[in-house]
Amino acid sequence: MKLSILSPLLLRGIVPAALSFLLVNPMASMAQSTTQDHLVSPQALQQQVQSASETRQQNIRTVTDFLSTPTAERAMHDAHYDPVQVRTAIPTLSDQELANLASRSSDAEQKFSAGYIGQGLLTLIIICVVIIIIVAIVH
Repeated sequence: MKLSILSPLLLRGIVPAALSFLLVNPMASMAQSTTQDHLVSPQALQQQVQSASETRQQNIRTVTDFLSTPTAERAMHDAHYDPVQVRTAIPTLSDQELANLASRSSDAEQKFSAGYIGQGLLTLIIICVVIIIIVAIVH
């Protein structure tokens, strides 16, 4: 008779508690080992994110500065584009589009400063950059 009373107690209380304990402890030790076995540390990940953000901000500055020159302002007005709208659209570009335009803008400025390209070609490059920005935003 005592066995019949003890049996439900074992099934309802002690056995589930023991199983829970066995399941929780290996999970806790496994959780500790997985947090230490990351392929990329949180600090490295944070540094990569910060570096990508700084690169993006530099690219935005490069394109914005290129389109803020008096030559660019005049070219946009002549082509009937609003310079303010174009400059405010720059941050909406993807990282790849932004990096590409920043590289081209920097290259065009250097070549113009060195005398490799003239005012007419620089104006054409500016209009092309503006059109690329507009197409990227619309598409």
